[in-house]
Amino acid sequence: MAMNEKPQGIPKADRQEKRPEVNSKLRLLHEKRARAEAGGGPERVAAQRARGKLTARERIDMLVDDDSFEEIDLLVETKSADFGLGERYLAADGVVTGFARIGGRTVCLYAQDFTVAGGSLGLAHAMKICKAMDMAITAGVPLIGLCDSGGARIQEGVESLGGYAEIFYRNVQASGYVPQISAILGPCAGGAVYSPALTDFIFMIDGVSHMFITGPEVVKAATGETCDFESLGGADTHSRLSGVAHFVAGSEHDCFRQIRELLDFLPQNCRETPKAVMASDDPRRESDLLERVGELAAGKAYKIHEVIWEIADGHQFFEVHKNFARNIVCGFVRLNGESVGVIANNPKVLSGALDIDASEKGARFINFCDSFNIPLLTLVDVPGYWPGLEQEHGGIIRRGAKLLYAYCRASVPKVTVVLRKAYGGAYDVMSSKHIRGDVNFAWPCAEIAAVGPQGAVNVLYKAELKAAQDPEKRRAELIAEYTAKFASPFQAAKRGYIDEVIEARVTRPKVIRAFKFLKGKKVERLPKKHGNIPI
Repeated sequence: MAMNEKPQGIPKADRQEKRPEVNSKLRLLHEKRARAEAGGGPERVAAQRARGKLTARERIDMLVDDDSFEEIDLLVETKSADFGLGERYLAADGVVTGFARIGGRTVCLYAQDFTVAGGSLGLAHAMKICKAMDMAITAGVPLIGLCDSGGARIQEGVESLGGYAEIFYRNVQASGYVPQISAILGPCAGGAVYSPALTDFIFMIDGVSHMFITGPEVVKAATGETCDFESLGGADTHSRLSGVAHFVAGSEHDCFRQIRELLDFLPQNCRETPKAVMASDDPRRESDLLERVGELAAGKAYKIHEVIWEIADGHQFFEVHKNFARNIVCGFVRLNGESVGVIANNPKVLSGALDIDASEKGARFINFCDSFNIPLLTLVDVPGYWPGLEQEHGGIIRRGAKLLYAYCRASVPKVTVVLRKAYGGAYDVMSSKHIRGDVNFAWPCAEIAAVGPQGAVNVLYKAELKAAQDPEKRRAELIAEYTAKFASPFQAAKRGYIDEVIEARVTRPKVIRAFKFLKGKKVERLPKKHGNIPI
């Protein structure tokens, strides 16, 4: 053959003639794949769809970019043969695992298949999930779990419990290293709930998702309380009352849309920063609406979301934990194209006061942002901590300290704006200069003091008010004097506790410039194993 002559290879017909066993092996591969991909079979697939639910593979196809999913461990089978398992074929052992792209970025994911033994978790099932988790950690990519399972596979006994524990261990190892997201797309009961609880964000679907440690029948037998699946562990219960769920969707399609939107604000892992996008808004944009909010009477409530929308690029705010502890608002915005986490008191609920639930909600969000290099913007309008026996007996001292701990520990850039009230210990907690807020602004109408002016006057001038001919008139005069002398932002600015008193209308450009300046922030931590957060 000449040097430049291209080899022709073996003609296709000759290959088939000489290697007939290749065709048989390919047929075997295709048969095994088809059998595994069929899940629990046509009847169970039909039953799944009759419940208004998609199959595991349909869910993955809907969530990820087209033609990007690469499945692993398709042909894994259980080794257990007890209680008839040896005579049954459990396709892919009830879980689909692999890696894919979402919005062009790589993720690892798994989807439990309810059509196969109710999506129950046995050892092989668990080890498939563990392999996907290990791959996510090794590759440094987000991990997404699509949960739809009847719980532990009781035929496998302690092996299924061991499988859960292996997953839990990896959830903890991955925590703060790669983002972890759980979508509850059906039942999630018993020990199975702890893996989602260890992840960063939980999505539930209204009327479809259920999470609980023990079901309604066990609850009734143990306590005499009567409940159903929805009231015990439905999406409304966990998003509004318990705070277990961060997001509620109206459908699976809506759930996957929200997951994709969330991922846009997050980095791949703790070593990276979130990807910036091209700025969609003028970084110098001022706001007449913020000016009007700043001119409101001190006791007039307003919707904090309107302030956030005015500051954010394109007036867009992706809220987290929307239905839980609504006296504090958390979520993600973009500022000049950069991802930023927002924590804000909400005067519309409990006057924006901090309570147990708000403290824990805010602390968890701050911890997440700090883990993944997402800067923090804090908007302060807080009259203090919510009083009462329920709060004190519930542990507001211990549990409220979590928010303080989270802010003190956070090393990401922190910008604070005191909008109106900032009283007492709550002023300290909400990213004040004293706990290392980096750049702290205040509006001219802000009131920063140990207590509110009215409360302070009632204590400090009790005797004078009692002797006054017109107590109410004198009280109003004293409140105005106290506010000017002790509660104005200019007093705090004199002492360097506020870096700049700014016009409300220029809040957006001021905040953007501050974050731009802080982009290279570095913090040296004390050498220690870890702190001891007041759990």
